Amino acid sequence: MTYSIVARDPDTGELGVGSQSHFFGVGRLVGWAEAGVGAAATQAFVNVDYGPAAVAAMREGQPPDVIVDALTGADPLSRYRQLGVVDATGRAATFTGGSCAPHAAGLTGDGVAVQGNMLAAASVVPDMLAAYEDAKGPLADRMLAAMRAAEDAGGDVRGSQSAVLSVVSGVRGPTPWRQVLVDLRVDDHPDPIGELERLLPRQRAFDVIGGVIFEEGLMIGPYAGVTPEELAAKLAGLADASELLGPDNREADFWRAVLLARSGSADEARTLFADLFAYRPALREFLAGIGPLGFLPGTKEYL
Repeated sequence: MTYSIVARDPDTGELGVGSQSHFFGVGRLVGWAEAGVGAAATQAFVNVDYGPAAVAAMREGQPPDVIVDALTGADPLSRYRQLGVVDATGRAATFTGGSCAPHAAGLTGDGVAVQGNMLAAASVVPDMLAAYEDAKGPLADRMLAAMRAAEDAGGDVRGSQSAVLSVVSGVRGPTPWRQVLVDLRVDDHPDPIGELERLLPRQRAFDVIGGVIFEEGLMIGPYAGVTPEELAAKLAGLADASELLGPDNREADFWRAVLLARSGSADEARTLFADLFAYRPALREFLAGIGPLGFLPGTKEYL
């Protein structure tokens, strides 16, 4: 019911899983990953247990081919399953049971496994692998290029409905939930791959915003400990995020105005706030509400 990819970036160690299916909410079924450990995709007439079990086995140091053999060998219905696994060293394995609905296939490359079933054409899986291997840039972009190639080759024979794209850090540690770099799910959409392509840069824009508004000194509490270089980089990042988000989403502009005011650029802040209040008058009340919380002493001069 699905095509998927699991991959490891050889330069950063990042691990990822991506999938598309004509099934609602494929992200809650197919993809499993843990920072510095590995990633797995379980699909076809899916046994969801394969996913967390594969990650747990990789955490113990077992290689992907052994994991795949063990999980499928213990499952009396494995002939209806598919499983792709890649670990933190780049070892990869894939399995396609003999009773998976055609077209069905799986391939591995250097640090990557791709698999699919119920596909519109036999070329879907090899096109996925070729697109991934030819793509440049961050791991998420290369995986998304692979899924776009799969879709362009025909994708799921039943059509498109949901998709998931997840990337975690290559660093293994005690708080893996802090090392989730990309976590995008499209549960019900006529073009889920197109939606992932739209959402990925927006997540990155909001990562920039979060890197400002969640930081003590920079935005939370008294303005302190911020170097001129850091301030310039944060303001430039917010400006870039604003351009990407477009005129209908002024989140980056609002916090850029607050940061300008906090850092002493009152005239620039005042001009930007005036533009924001004209765009959305309720932002004036919002600023008045957060000022006394320590975000912007002297808020009244900007209202």
